Amino acid sequence: MNQSNKILVVDDEEDVLIYLSTLFEDHGFETITAVNGIEALEIAKKELPGLITLDITMPEQSGIKTYRYLKNDLQLQDIPVIIITAIGEPIKSVLNEFAAFPEPEGFIHKPIDKQELITMAEDLFIK
Repeated sequence: MNQSNKILVVDDEEDVLIYLSTLFEDHGFETITAVNGIEALEIAKKELPGLITLDITMPEQSGIKTYRYLKNDLQLQDIPVIIITAIGEPIKSVLNEFAAFPEPEGFIHKPIDKQELITMAEDLFIK
């Protein structure tokens, strides 16, 4: 498992990217950002972050499709993923329909509970 304290934050909304990056950096993490799934995959392969936060609803390539690519890539499949979404519980059932794919390591619903997110990130880096 990669021991990098680097988090790849993926969201198409600039204010969310800034908020999450600042939140993680304030808690000792290094962050890199991507505005869509295609960019996220390119950066993940280059940077090999220790954790990825992934928005579901994005232009160009959805978070679900990006998640599938991550879990199919031998180099990236062990990187923990936290899904951050406003969609809510139905997204779990959508992801579970892809039986070959493990459930993401975490789900955070918008509006984001910052303490819940930081605790989850810290716990995933300890594992």
